[in-house]
Amino acid sequence: MDLLTIPARKGKAAFVAQGQVVTVVNTHGEQVVDTWAFNRADLTEFMSMEHSRAHTLRLVPRPGDVMRTNRRRPILTWLEDTSGGVHDTLIAACDRHRYAFLGHEGHHDNCTDNLAQGMAELGLVPPNVPSPLNLFMNIPWSPDGTLAFASPPKPVPGGHVALRAEMELVIAFSACPQDILPINGAAGRPVEAHFRIA
Repeated sequence: MDLLTIPARKGKAAFVAQGQVVTVVNTHGEQVVDTWAFNRADLTEFMSMEHSRAHTLRLVPRPGDVMRTNRRRPILTWLEDTSGGVHDTLIAACDRHRYAFLGHEGHHDNCTDNLAQGMAELGLVPPNVPSPLNLFMNIPWSPDGTLAFASPPKPVPGGHVALRAEMELVIAFSACPQDILPINGAAGRPVEAHFRIA
C-alpha cells in the first residue's frame, strides 16, 4: 500500500484489522507524531501509556514490547524501529489550554483537536483524549526525575516505527503543531509525516 499523509499540523485516522502492520514514517526526520489506538468495537478501550509502562517496565518502548489498553489487553506490538528509538510516553497531547499557558493568544492548531478531526473523518467521536504515544519526541529525563523539552535528535529521514495490531482497531495520528517549544526540530517548523497499513 502507498504511504498515506498525516498533514503538517493536522490529524489523520484509519481502521486497522487485527494482524495488520502500521508503519509510521518520520519522513523529514524531526516531526513528532502523537499516536492513539482505540478498540474498534468499543472506543472506551484504548491504548494506555500508564498501563503499557506497567508491563514493559520501560519509559520508552522497544521492538518486542507490547502496548496495552486501559483494560490491560494487548493492542499494538512493536516490530521495528529504525528512527533512533527516541519516543515519549509521559507528555499529554497539546491543547488550546497548553498554548494559552505558553502565551499564545487565539486559536492554535493542537493535537487534541487533531485527534477529533481525524476520527471525525471516519464518522467517529473519541470518548476522551488518552495520553498519546509520542513517536519521535525527545523528552530527556535526569536521575532526579526532572524532565526537559529538547529538540528531537535528527534520525535519518525515512526512519520508521512498525506496529502490529493485536485487535481490530482505529489508529489516529497528529503531526504535532508545536512551534513554541523545540520539539519539532531546531527550526520549530511542523511538517507532514506518513504511514502505511499492510
